[in-house]
Amino acid sequence: MDASPAQAASNRRYANLVLAMLLVVYTFNFLDRQILGILVQPIKADLGLTDTQLGALGGIAFALLYSTLAIPLALVADRTSRSWVITISLAVWSGFTALCGVATSFWQLFAFRLGVGVGEAGGVAPSYAMIADYFPPERRARALAIYSLGIPVGLALGALLGGFIAASVDWRTAFLVVGVAGIVLAPIFRLLVREPARGGADRVSSATTERAPLAAVFPILARKPSFWLMAFAAAFSSMCGYGLAFWTPSMLIRSYGFSLWEASQFMGGLLLIGGTLGVFAGGWFADRLGTRDRGVYAKLPATAWAITVPLFALGFWSSSPWSAFAFLLIPNGLNILWLGPVTTAVQNLVPAHMRATASASFLFINNLIGLGIGSWVMGAMSDAMTLRFGAEALRYSMMAALSFYVVASGLMYLAVKPLRKDWVEA
Repeated sequence: MDASPAQAASNRRYANLVLAMLLVVYTFNFLDRQILGILVQPIKADLGLTDTQLGALGGIAFALLYSTLAIPLALVADRTSRSWVITISLAVWSGFTALCGVATSFWQLFAFRLGVGVGEAGGVAPSYAMIADYFPPERRARALAIYSLGIPVGLALGALLGGFIAASVDWRTAFLVVGVAGIVLAPIFRLLVREPARGGADRVSSATTERAPLAAVFPILARKPSFWLMAFAAAFSSMCGYGLAFWTPSMLIRSYGFSLWEASQFMGGLLLIGGTLGVFAGGWFADRLGTRDRGVYAKLPATAWAITVPLFALGFWSSSPWSAFAFLLIPNGLNILWLGPVTTAVQNLVPAHMRATASASFLFINNLIGLGIGSWVMGAMSDAMTLRFGAEALRYSMMAALSFYVVASGLMYLAVKPLRKDWVEA
């Protein structure tokens, strides 16, 4: 029996509340993982670290267990309660974020960053699956794009809050404040967010609520070329995107002579304006155009990444920070436009009861390569170029890394045709 208009309206309001809570949690996810980027310079001075070590802290220290544990935790989420998995994960990663504030050496900070990754491994994939069960197919890309606003908002808040607290007190207090805030949020999230029925928002009446067998999801994905192409395209994009988000504040300080607070404001403005518009635009265009051609879900990000390369290059080589801001604003939106379209496409490669595991499989490739390697590669290139280029070495390193977007764009264009064939209609 169809729901009454009043019940349908109530269900839609509650779905929007759930989406808002998931967005808040995802904002903390990126605030906690990327706050290190704005604190690089004071940490480097306090602990005497190299750019290579700092790049490892921003990448592989976080991504190693984050990537490898995401799949088993998603399997747990697909077989139990996704809302409980997200709640516990939030509490764990927030606790380790707070511990980063008491680290006194590289290896202590490395260990605590591993812990942040362990916690955050259980946050994203179950959230993707819950959104797919609360929102029908025609609204799903926009809902996932709204959820993905947690990335630019979290990055911006990490830059602004981290920079402000570090400039006002010290970098250790910045970690402690944001970590404790996440711990407080965890029980509130669990009280407000209910577990949805599996496949409850899909049109197909045969959507199953059975638990996904442990080994059933991977063979389905492995047979679909679009999955591999989209996953590796996103990974190459993330190598550059995460690396730039991590190192741009330091480049502003070294190349333009910014203070920590000035770099925080610059990054916060870029990410809030460019990032939020780019993420939402990706979801809106995908929903509008994707109903007629499923290949649009790959074509949009491929085009966006191709445009980012020359714009980022112009921004990095601008003679003044104001012209740099103008050139960097657009690519800071285009480089994450992919989030709504691609995460929606991954959701539609498998049946409803396998969505969290499918998302985790995609995120494993994306994060282990992109998040794990990007900031470390840029840091290592910066150290290698320092003898020749001095303080400008980091800028040259970031320029070289733009080649990753070229590769990402090419792989995603190759995914357009197979995606049309691989899509599972919901």
